[in-house]
Amino acid sequence: MSPFIALCLLITYVVWGTTYLAIRFALTDLPPFLMMGSRFVAAALLLAPVVMLRQRERPSARQVRNCAVIGGFMLVGGMGMTAVAEQTISSGATTVMIASMPLFSTLWTLLAGGRLRVYEMAAIGLGTVGIAVLFRGAEFQASTVGVLALTTAIASWSFGSQLSKRLDMPKGMTAFVLEMTFGGVALLLLSRIAGETWPTHIGTHSALAWGYLVVFGSAIAFTAYMALVERVSTVMATSYVYVNPPIALLMGAWLADERVAPQTLGATGIILAAVVVLTAGATRATRRAAA
Repeated sequence: MSPFIALCLLITYVVWGTTYLAIRFALTDLPPFLMMGSRFVAAALLLAPVVMLRQRERPSARQVRNCAVIGGFMLVGGMGMTAVAEQTISSGATTVMIASMPLFSTLWTLLAGGRLRVYEMAAIGLGTVGIAVLFRGAEFQASTVGVLALTTAIASWSFGSQLSKRLDMPKGMTAFVLEMTFGGVALLLLSRIAGETWPTHIGTHSALAWGYLVVFGSAIAFTAYMALVERVSTVMATSYVYVNPPIALLMGAWLADERVAPQTLGATGIILAAVVVLTAGATRATRRAAA
């Protein structure tokens, strides 16, 4: 595994493990679609100058259209519905439910005619056991609307990740910025259509949480994730969902007094073991291919 891939994995593991708590804080004063839409538009504006300086060729009309499609699945369907869910589900529980992402990724891979490696199947199986243990905890006493919103978010995000591998996309950060631009604008329009009330005052905690989501959760972590999607398998790219739950649960308990069920510690060990299996298998496969 190259140092760049390892760094991207670390960013998605740690940063996205804390963003769900930041989303909860931001939702204190901001409605879900407005919060997510403004977050991605701001991140796109932040990265746009870098893209313009480094861009060697303009994206084609087809590539721009494809970025709009991916932005719709991953940001509108994925992150927009996640924000809706967090209105009724704790940040820790939200993150743990999102840990089912590789299962959806596996479904899309199989439907597309792909085949999974043995170590990927073993990691998914082990991760599923950990998820099952976590699902027995008190964190999952959630509303039906929240669960449905999260299920939609997981399916939409994982499908968008798979689809992005098959579509003609711009190279480098250009794709990331276009996706966040289209997704962010669509979320803002959806906010208006849904009749969300845009606040005239935002508290300090919500503002700081929103800023963290823009800089770290969007500009940095989303860029790292899309780099992984381009370079590694979908199961490896979405492996952050195994590490995010324990981080989110600990941060939620520490900063938001969210209750952690007793079996969470055991499930955390199982989930981390799944990550070890996945990364070790990927490392061995890379070495064999290079030999």
